[in-house]
Amino acid sequence: MKTLHTLIISALLASPANAADTATELAAKLSASQQDGSSLVRLKMEARGVTLQLQIKQRRSASATEVVYQILWPKERLGESVLLKKVGNQAATGTLFVPPATVRQLDMKDALFGSDVSYADVLENFFAWPNQTIVGTEVVNRVSCQILESKPGKGQRSSHAAVRTWVDPKHLVPLRIEKYNTAGQVTRRIDSGRIVTDDIGRHVPTGLTVTDPSKGSSTELDGSKLKHDVNFTAEEFTADGLKQSSESR
Repeated sequence: MKTLHTLIISALLASPANAADTATELAAKLSASQQDGSSLVRLKMEARGVTLQLQIKQRRSASATEVVYQILWPKERLGESVLLKKVGNQAATGTLFVPPATVRQLDMKDALFGSDVSYADVLENFFAWPNQTIVGTEVVNRVSCQILESKPGKGQRSSHAAVRTWVDPKHLVPLRIEKYNTAGQVTRRIDSGRIVTDDIGRHVPTGLTVTDPSKGSSTELDGSKLKHDVNFTAEEFTADGLKQSSESR
């Protein structure tokens, strides 16, 4: 899953990597894979003994990312939603809607619905950072992966000092991601599940395990449906759109 998907079950657009790719070229292909237009995802999330069924609407491009997470189950939380936005170099923003009428702004460092995924994780595209290096190779799930290290540029906003990605070069799929703080400690680890072919012939993981070593906790994400080229209205990515979507259910 993408990023965290953006990492959350997002499709991969770029062509496969090859042995001659530089770190910058590999990162560019992975960055392009984050910008996969509009899509609709159904997802089960299990964290700290709580299971949620979610629907994800997203529009991702090189200039902007808009994502809506909406709870479909359990019934008592039906319609609870978050709207996350990142436009250009502007700071990312988040809005929480709880039916029938509660709306408040989010701290992007906080956890998505109490999971080990932060709101910032959903939007951050570290493959677009200016500092990219291939730091080695390692076998993950019987696949020889290239290890790509990404670091933010001067003045860029991020809670991470570096991110390492274990990339399957044949299918251009991240099989593992580790995020580090300034002390070099792992703050998040993301492991991909079984890799399948999606609705438009791209290779994607069916699920992710997100681990927070400092808390000793983990979150399981399991995608059940992924559809691309979905027609969304602009209003669906607004606070009023969250309310209307909840009322229509």
